[in-house]
Amino acid sequence: MRRTIRHTTLALAALTLALAGCGNQTDSGKGGDGNNVSSSPTPRKSPPASPAPSPSGGCTRASTLGAADSGRTVCLAVGDTVRISLDGTAKRPWKPVTASGSVLRAANSGFVLQPGDASAAFKAVADGKTRLESTRPLCAAQSGRVSCLGIQEWWVTVVVK
Repeated sequence: MRRTIRHTTLALAALTLALAGCGNQTDSGKGGDGNNVSSSPTPRKSPPASPAPSPSGGCTRASTLGAADSGRTVCLAVGDTVRISLDGTAKRPWKPVTASGSVLRAANSGFVLQPGDASAAFKAVADGKTRLESTRPLCAAQSGRVSCLGIQEWWVTVVVK
């Protein structure tokens, strides 16, 4: 009897540790093909070089932005170009990235290779402050099923000096 209790206790402890490890998985953000929803941002395909701190403080210099940069403030000099690459899926596509105001001008961003991705480039043409934005559905639309109407927002404030 004592041997069975020890084996059961060990088995339960191993199961508890295994299940605790499952809770540490992160959503890739690409999702939409399953029923899981995560508010975590979409990671970049390849990690960019770490942004250099700006001498003015408050924002950092960056030449490439991805979904993980949402909510950041970045600095550019007039003439600099910033490239944006947001990884989506056909079921959860990103809308085209937009810039408000006249501080940035759209530039050639190249090709978008995957359905649902958003790719953009903007050249800084004047001093000022603007906001880059995009959105995508929080949940994948599935015909014949109830769907959520949530939207994942992406935005970055750009300061041009």
